[in-house]
Amino acid sequence: MRTLLFLMALLLPSAAGAEEIIGGVECEPHSRPYMAYVNTFSKKGYVAICGGFLITPQFVMTAAHCRGRRMTVTLGAHNVRKRECTQQKIKVEKYILPPNYNVSSKSNDIVLLKLKKQANLTSAVDVVPLPGHSDFAKPGTMCWAAGWGRTGVKKRISRTLREVELRIMGKKACKAYRRYKDSLQICVGSPRKLASVYMGDSGGPLVCAGVAHGIVSYGRGDAKPPAVFTRISPHVSWINRVIKGK
Repeated sequence: MRTLLFLMALLLPSAAGAEEIIGGVECEPHSRPYMAYVNTFSKKGYVAICGGFLITPQFVMTAAHCRGRRMTVTLGAHNVRKRECTQQKIKVEKYILPPNYNVSSKSNDIVLLKLKKQANLTSAVDVVPLPGHSDFAKPGTMCWAAGWGRTGVKKRISRTLREVELRIMGKKACKAYRRYKDSLQICVGSPRKLASVYMGDSGGPLVCAGVAHGIVSYGRGDAKPPAVFTRISPHVSWINRVIKGK
């Protein structure tokens, strides 16, 4: 039930809640140039917020549950409440889901957003490398997650991009998530430390040694780690086919 509530909260209007980093620090501005701020406009008129990341000049990767009818991506942002000269705001032409995405089990929670025009690569806007199809991030590895949103369950939304260092855990640490599958997902965040992703971080990357290995998928409503990330490596072949238009 807590997991379900967490996912439902991701779709709330931005005034009611958005996703962010707990136990982290503010990023040095534009030090993570691949980060994307994703807005989805619902039929009812509210805006849902997710993270994402640029993998080619025309494709952004995020979580499948972040998809919507009208989507806009902001690249090169640090403070999303300001009109920074580094920002590039681009509409999404369409989204492409993997054929095996499962809403109920939350497996394969990944989607590619094709932008209506290519991003202009700059010092503040750049792509992040992806892993190979057999490159699995292992337990004990220290990685980084970043996002915009709440810094605590009852805290206000941050205007600036924040980051947190997180440890990849073994699958036993995620045994409370009944449908967790280690071949498709990554268990992230030590239960002994209150440092995690939270509401508003969905779709953001887990970056290990400069490579994006995971995508923020879901976690507990009380924000206690670990959280579940989608593993990118099993989807690399599909990603390459989509990018090539096949």
